[in-house]
Formats: sequence, C-alpha cells, structure tokens
Amino acid sequence: MDVIHLLPDSVANQIAAGEVIQRPASCLKELVENSLDAGANRVQVIVRDAGRTLLQVIDDGCGMSEMDARLAFERHATSKIREAKDLFALRTMGFRGEALASICAVTQVEMTTRRAEDETGTLIEIHGSDVVRQEVCSCPVGTNIKVSNLFFNVPVRRKFLKTDQTELRNLLTEFYHIVLVYPKVSFTFVHNDEILLELPAGTEKQRIEAVFGNPKRNSYTSAFVDINTETELVTIHGFVVKPESATKKSEQYFFVNGRYMRHPYFMKAVQTAYSGMLPNDYQPSFFIYFDIAPEAIDVNIHPTKTEIKFADEQTIFQILIASVREALGKFTLAPTIDFDTRGTIDIPTAPVASVSRPQVTRDPGYNPFHTRNNTIYPDRAPKNWESLYQSTPSTPNNLIIQNDSGPIWQYGGKYILLPTTEGLLFIHQHRAHVAVLYAQFVEQLTHAQGAMQQLLFPEVMVMTQDEIVLVQTLLPDLHAIGFDIEQLSPDSYSIQGVPAQLADKSAVPVLQQIVANVREREADTQSEWREQIALSLAESAAIPTGKTLTETEMRDIVTRLMQLNDYRHLPDGKTIVSLMNDDELNKRF
Repeated sequence: MDVIHLLPDSVANQIAAGEVIQRPASCLKELVENSLDAGANRVQVIVRDAGRTLLQVIDDGCGMSEMDARLAFERHATSKIREAKDLFALRTMGFRGEALASICAVTQVEMTTRRAEDETGTLIEIHGSDVVRQEVCSCPVGTNIKVSNLFFNVPVRRKFLKTDQTELRNLLTEFYHIVLVYPKVSFTFVHNDEILLELPAGTEKQRIEAVFGNPKRNSYTSAFVDINTETELVTIHGFVVKPESATKKSEQYFFVNGRYMRHPYFMKAVQTAYSGMLPNDYQPSFFIYFDIAPEAIDVNIHPTKTEIKFADEQTIFQILIASVREALGKFTLAPTIDFDTRGTIDIPTAPVASVSRPQVTRDPGYNPFHTRNNTIYPDRAPKNWESLYQSTPSTPNNLIIQNDSGPIWQYGGKYILLPTTEGLLFIHQHRAHVAVLYAQFVEQLTHAQGAMQQLLFPEVMVMTQDEIVLVQTLLPDLHAIGFDIEQLSPDSYSIQGVPAQLADKSAVPVLQQIVANVREREADTQSEWREQIALSLAESAAIPTGKTLTETEMRDIVTRLMQLNDYRHLPDGKTIVSLMNDDELNKRF
C-alpha cells in the first residue's frame, strides 16, 4: 500500500503560514511591503484588537487586474522575480510569492483593487484558502485588503498569541522598521478607531523625529550627527548619537537597500567605534542605512528577510567603524590626553599600621543571624544557613564570617571588607543592597503588597506611542508595587504616588528605566517583566556608590545579603562578593 501522498493546497498553505505568519505583526509586514512594492505614496494601516479581529492596509499603489488579483493568492505567484538569478538582483521588499497565500490560509481576507487604466475594480473574498466570491466592484485606484479573524481555523495557534498590549507593541515595532526606511511615503496607523501615528512624507531625519521625538520635549534628532561614506563596495549614511547624549535607553536600527535588518557583527562595529566614550551600561542610538549592490548580499536566508548575509562582511565592518569614528571626531571634540612620560609624579604614601587579623575558629553554636543581644530571629535565617559558609564558587572551604562581632570596614565608599579564615572578603555595597531590595520587590509584586507614598506634586511622564502601549501592559504590576499613575493624555501619564522605598526619588527617571529595561530584554511574560520592574526599582532605591556607611548599616546589609538564596550575583549576572585569599595577597608582597 502506498503511503506517500500530496498534501492538499489548504494544508500546504497552513504549513507555510507557520513560518511566514507568526503573529499579527508578521501579517502587517507582508501587507505593507506589498503596498510599497506597488509604488504607493500613501499607506493607511487600520487595526482592531491588536490585529486579532482586523488588520486592514489601504494604499494608492498601482493596483491589480482581475486576473492578477486572483493569481496573487496562489503559492509562489509573484511579479517580482522570474528566474533563480533574479534572487541576486532584488530591489523589492517581497519576492517569494508566499505571503498572501499564507495569510489567506489562516484568515478571512477581503480585497478590492483597481488599476488607473481600468474603469472598475475587482473584489475577491477568501476564507482559509477557499475563494468565497470574486466580482466586479467600484473602488479607488490602489488596493484595500482586510484580514479578519487571524488563525480562525487554527485555534491552537491563536492561543499562543500574547496580550493585546504585547501584540500591539509588536505591530508598532514592525511598523517602525518599515516607516523609518521609506520617509517619502506618508503613513497612518489607527488602532481601535484611535490614530496612534500620522507620519507625513519628509526626509529621513524628519521621519525619525516624527516617530521618536515629542513636541513637548527637546528635539530628538538634535543629539545626532550625520555619517556619510561612499566606497566602491558600499555607501553608508545615517545618524549616530553624540557620546554625551547617549542614555541607557537606545534606539538601534540598521537598514540595507530599503530593508530593515538585524546584524550583531555590524552592531559590534558601532560599539567598537564608541569604545572609551560611553559610561558603563550606556548604549549608542543610531539609524544607519547601507546601499550595496544586490548581488553582494543574500536576503533569502529566512522567511522574515531580516537576516542578511553580506559577501564581504569584514571589509564593511572596518568601513563602518571608520565612518562612525569620523562622524564622532568631527562633531564631538574630545580633550587631548597627554601621554608624555618625561616627568614623574610623586605619589604621597601614608604609613600603614600593622593590623593583626584574629584567627577565627568555627564555633559549633555560632549563628550569624543572632543580634548583638543574642536574640534569635528564626524568620531571618534561611533553611540550611550553614551551607552558605561551606564551599561555593565564591567562598572556599571553612570560610567563617563573624558578622556580629568581627572587624568590618568600608573601603573607597564602594566596598565592605570582612576578614575571614581564608582571606579578605570584598562586598560591593551598592549591588549587595540591590540584591536585598530586589528580593523584597519580587515578594511584594507576587503578593501585591507594595506600599505607596503619595507625591506632594504629581509628575508627568511624556512617552512615545510604543512606550504608552508598554506601560498599559505593565500597569497592573506597577499598581501592585506601589505606583499611582493614570493616563493624562494620548502621550502622557500622571504619576501621583510611588513605592515607599522611592519616596525621595524623582518618579519619571525610575519609570523610564523600567520601560527601557523591559524593552531591551524583550520581556514578554509577566514573570520576565516583573523581574525587570523589581531590578529597576532596586537599582534606583539602593544606597549609591560613594555613600559612607556606619558599622551598623554595613552589618545589616551583610546579614540581609547572606539570607538570600544567591548572594553572589545579581539577576543580571553582576558580581556582588569576591574573595582575595591569603595566597593572592601574599603574592603582592
């Protein structure tokens, strides 16, 4: 009995849709790219329920004939290539001929289209790859395509969609990838009958300002300098941020031949160009456009067409570094550093008193969670606390800390020092306090027990549209941790209360950092964004580096730190404690 058989077209299309159409944002990308390939000057995107129930794209492009309108929904039907060699001369956004077939396989599609030379247009309706009707209609020049009820016939896929706020953020992100590279086309984005973005045609810098700037704040693009380099291999132009204007929240975009791309190797080139110019944890924002011969790149690597292979990546890497450095050198004049070593500098030294470190032995009855008057707080001591003082990657065998009676020092306003039987233990005081507060905030988020401090004067936070959508996603957890915020206008929130631990802090920078961290870590689940909320709050509320601590404060931090399940590292991997053993110390002398 034969077992191999051809799949029905409807099933084959659903399989293809699994690669091409993963969420509403995938659908938006394919439809808008088709509009641009059709030569549209105006594109309107209308979305309802974050694309679950409706995603509509209207353009004024060239339109289609009756035959083309029907053929466009067949698999591998395309007007953009005719033979294999055309794949290496692509100037269009789409070319596979899979997008419309994949979309109609998992949605209900209605499309009207008309060419300028035709008196009437064509209406075609397809449900799950089945043509429901096709007829002559009256419609304007261009194409209007409505995609309804995404994954209506694949309920398992529909269940994997995220919340409306998350899917809307993904839609806006995909929208940005397109509008930033087509500034001469006007775009409108409407969600649930509300215009979120209205972008007139203009220059690249004007488009960047329209997307990320805000009329109530200073010009966003004023902090950027132009880059412009032409070589036989590649032309590079765009904008990079001045080092002094860099922040922890960055916008980083690469485009090649009118197409958004992700490229970690070129990202490293930009970071190399900024080497030594940025504070720790700061990233440069940039919008960089590459123009290169189509045959020198391969965009046919992945269905999303965002992974691009360059034939000569290493040369372009060096050109990119030189381009960014040249731009920064022209517009940001750094002070010259004199490395003349003809003179010598006398560094005064103070006599150091000999300090005898007591030899501490293990007391079987010793409990580090005793207070000074020997009162025991069982709730403070973790289970199996003794294991904290046994062999670990940071603490070797027989390490003993007598936190309530042994010597303790602060060094440089940054470290707490504790002598042990194995050497000198360094504790980063800021990170230690961050770890302690992080655990508290996670607990408060889990049980919605955050304490709130009302602000005497409410603060206003102005945001971009994707930030507004993100805050709406985080709102229940922000309320649970102690924020009292409400939307003031389409682009701003009023902050009237903050978590009690932040009573002496400005609320806006804290919320901005939370939003930036959630975006950068691409936190999509509640547990992921709760981690970023807790970590951001802990970073803001922790004692700053340089603060002088009393002995009581130091011992309190150490005691609370040692109660944590992992007292050696922060959730982002930063080291909290480090041991310099006797051998390392003796080698220095």
